[in-house]
Amino acid sequence: MTTGKTLAWAGLIGLIGLVSPAAAHHSFAMFDQTKLLNTKGTVSQFRWTNPHSFLVLDVNGTKYTLECNSTNMMSRAGWKLSTVKAGDKVGITYYPLRTGQPGGMLKTVTLPGGQTLSAW
Repeated sequence: MTTGKTLAWAGLIGLIGLVSPAAAHHSFAMFDQTKLLNTKGTVSQFRWTNPHSFLVLDVNGTKYTLECNSTNMMSRAGWKLSTVKAGDKVGITYYPLRTGQPGGMLKTVTLPGGQTLSAW
């Protein structure tokens, strides 16, 4: 094998190694996207952070941790750091975790004033 071919193969293998972790990070396999559920609860915490924001909701004494999109994408959908705060009563739609644990991927939130925002 020539040096050029060897370097080309090494470069290709290196690129595959870089792409695989990125693809794994963007997997949504842990969420059951065949089931869109809804519930109401009280906001315990809202973490406005990258790469994903999180909403923690108290639903009848059970904490639901809900993954959201990036702050950039949520801003485009009308969200701000101050959109929800601890103590707010909200309604949500979400894709549940496949494990059955409380939480999932937040799809929408309906704010106390009635406005509905998309989280994805």
